[in-house]
Amino acid sequence: MKEEIRRNAVAKIKAGQPLFPGVLGYEDTVLPQLEHAVLAGHDIIFLGERGQAKTRMIRQLTELLDEWMPIVEGSEINDDPYNPVSAHAKALVDELGDDTPIDWVHRRDRFGEKLATPDTSIADLIGEVDPIKVAEGRYLSDELTLHYGLVPRTNRGVFAINELPDLAERIQVGLLNVLEERDVQIRGYKIRLPLDVMLVASANPEDYTNRGRMITPLKDRFGAQIRTHYPLEISTEVDIARQESHLPSSDDVAGLNVEIPAFMEELIATFTHLARSSPQINQRSGVSVRLTVANMETMVAAATRRALRLGETEVVPRVSDLGALFASTAGKIEVESLEEGRDEEVIEHLLRGAILTVFKEHVSAESIRQVIDAFEADLTLSAGDDLPVSAYADNLSKVPAMSAPVAGLVGNSTSTGAKASAMELLLEGLHLSKRLNKDAVGGRASYRARA
Repeated sequence: MKEEIRRNAVAKIKAGQPLFPGVLGYEDTVLPQLEHAVLAGHDIIFLGERGQAKTRMIRQLTELLDEWMPIVEGSEINDDPYNPVSAHAKALVDELGDDTPIDWVHRRDRFGEKLATPDTSIADLIGEVDPIKVAEGRYLSDELTLHYGLVPRTNRGVFAINELPDLAERIQVGLLNVLEERDVQIRGYKIRLPLDVMLVASANPEDYTNRGRMITPLKDRFGAQIRTHYPLEISTEVDIARQESHLPSSDDVAGLNVEIPAFMEELIATFTHLARSSPQINQRSGVSVRLTVANMETMVAAATRRALRLGETEVVPRVSDLGALFASTAGKIEVESLEEGRDEEVIEHLLRGAILTVFKEHVSAESIRQVIDAFEADLTLSAGDDLPVSAYADNLSKVPAMSAPVAGLVGNSTSTGAKASAMELLLEGLHLSKRLNKDAVGGRASYRARA
């Protein structure tokens, strides 16, 4: 089976096709190691925190299998017609020979998966004597009394164990022979099953290295250990969010046009990156890419809600929509604090940091000097998640100096909603950089010159 995977991998590499399409940010780090392991025919264990595409890569291994595979008809463990291993298939081939009925299995059905939990048993993974079959009159020594577990049922396929260190040590011992000697003992009944399985596992490095919950002999039987990581670049995080987010479209909500300014996408990704480096966040559990995806979806949902309430057709997220991110963030980070209720404070601090970072990245000091001067003449501008786009157009007409930095933020976009979003970023950025004062009540904010 591993030779089959290798053969198909070689063909894809020769054709210049990616082995793991849709996996972004690993082109120069994880994917070369994974391709080496595939070509070497190794069992693999992925080490990484949550949300690092471990399961996606594991499941995509089945795409390297042949599309259809012949088995002995009625076989529970995908017996090869030319090399049957179960008692049922052996008896059938011996009796019928070349007339043995054949069935075909698609590659998507050649994948088995188990989330390791402390209550997982040998019966779940390897098998158990079926008391119903014994009651029907078969002897306990008859192999046909066995009910095969998940691993034998994935024979000639890929079997994945997620969070392997959570498996009880005595169950881990039961996997040793499956990986190496292929001898399986069930209730004292010893059978030899030469299973043809590629075993792939995932684990959190904290469990794997510090708690020592994975036994050494089992680690030794994995040919490749691959360390995954979070996106290293903001642009990669944005690309993943674009790929994975499920955003409303004109098909979902008739008459609405969704546009996300690039600086708002970057802001969402920057928020996640700041969370990954914050001492106030528990980094052992990780800050998943799912946080970026969920926040992107929530931000657009908030903008959609506003557009529907105000009767507008443009859905363009603004800084004032970021207050909605508390709900999508709170369940995905663990705040390091002994005080209750500090989650919102920490999230607010990270959001301010993300806004200021993006503001400094895209807005030069020269472009906002005249904007600051305009506020010295007792100018006050309002912003909020309940204001229509027309209110921002009026504000822009009051401060012509804002036109240049707004144009620099929106680029080629002609959307009035994008200009409103850019204005909010400018105003909030000026406030966070201590150039303007801000009075906030609920979702409405007023910006004025510093006293």
